[in-house]
Amino acid sequence: MLHLIDTHVHLDCLDQPLEAVAEAREHQVESFVIPGIHPEGWPRLLTIAEAIPGAWAAPGIHPLAARGWSPEREHQLCKAAQHPKVVAIGEVGLDNQVDIPKPLQEEIFRCMIRLARDLDLPLLLHVRRAVGRLLVILREERAEQVGGILHAFSGSLEVAQQAIDLGFALGVGGIVTFPEARRLPDVVRQIPAEWLVLESDAPDLAPHPFRGEKNRPALLPLIAREVARLRNWSLEDTARITSDNARKILHLP
Repeated sequence: MLHLIDTHVHLDCLDQPLEAVAEAREHQVESFVIPGIHPEGWPRLLTIAEAIPGAWAAPGIHPLAARGWSPEREHQLCKAAQHPKVVAIGEVGLDNQVDIPKPLQEEIFRCMIRLARDLDLPLLLHVRRAVGRLLVILREERAEQVGGILHAFSGSLEVAQQAIDLGFALGVGGIVTFPEARRLPDVVRQIPAEWLVLESDAPDLAPHPFRGEKNRPALLPLIAREVARLRNWSLEDTARITSDNARKILHLP
């Protein structure tokens, strides 16, 4: 029997998260990691994780929410991170496609890394068009002490290797299923098996042939099947390898 782990799914952004989880379990998706976006969403994030066996939380500050950061928010995040369902700090990083000043994004990103190190929690990373700077900051802030997952990976093999060298697995999502995808499939074929994990990123980035529709975690097996094809693995092996990787990286039971 398969046991797939969705390492990045915004259940707190779904209208009916319990129904989405029930549907996902019918497709053998058994565990879920729910990343945070902004402080206002942390209570709902933790409530949903509490209500769902096999669900885990990763509160953090997305680059889009950078303007809402303050010492009070930092205190709130430290408190939220003590919750027994919290397994990571996320979704944090850099995004050059949003109208948020880069210095502010970088300041908060550094704060998130330091907080993760203080709490000994891995990081769930978000990056768009800023991967070079992200890697520099990860090195400067010694993020390899906690590692984590580089979410929605779509970069080059060189970037993948640099992330791996810093202790970050690659979150493989719907992009790998797109017919025109070339770079990500090549990366999936070539990187060491122990650095691959699966993610839906629901409600975003639905895999082919549902691209453009509202995503849901029940579609994660489509991503798993494509990874299996690229690696010449069975679906059972893909589920076992990627789930074992997720458990190890995120210290899941």
